[in-house]
Amino acid sequence: MELTFPSGPACVNATDVATTYSSPSLLNHSMRVYAWAVALGATHHVGFDSELLYVAAMLHDVGLVAEFDSHTKPFEVAGGHVAWVFAAGAGWPPERRARLTQVIVRHMQAEVDPAEDPEGFLLSRAAAADIAGRDVAELPAGFRAEVLGRYPRLDLVAEFLGCFRDQAARKPESLAGAAMRNDLATRMARNPLELA
Repeated sequence: MELTFPSGPACVNATDVATTYSSPSLLNHSMRVYAWAVALGATHHVGFDSELLYVAAMLHDVGLVAEFDSHTKPFEVAGGHVAWVFAAGAGWPPERRARLTQVIVRHMQAEVDPAEDPEGFLLSRAAAADIAGRDVAELPAGFRAEVLGRYPRLDLVAEFLGCFRDQAARKPESLAGAAMRNDLATRMARNPLELA
């Protein structure tokens, strides 16, 4: 499997936003999430809109950064709103902006129906693989090594857990709060991608 990324103005600009506002660890996480999503699409025979999925991957954690953090809304909802504004600026029609928001919000759900929302399914599964090691065995070993070599994990565990601890403290009923109560720290430490 070859690692390629979609081009086009929206994808270029989404990469620019992610590069500007994300730490190196979170930026690499976003790049890996897109790569894992593409691989999982092939494994599960799920067709997808590559532009929509790429932009969602680049912006799915933007609600964790200080500039876009919300003290009242879960980070994935705040990120969905930021993505809607981004998509409006990109000239996407309202229905496509709403889809982007939906994909980002759903990335925190444990199960997304691929028939109803292929991009949401792939983003959710790919993010879960990169953060907690869910279904990592479904990713081809050589491809995993290539992606990790190009986009190393750096200090993702410490940074991500710090973000989620903060989210959980301020918004305990959020999915981030539930993840912390369900021992996300242990799952992250045991992630095969972290041990590679």
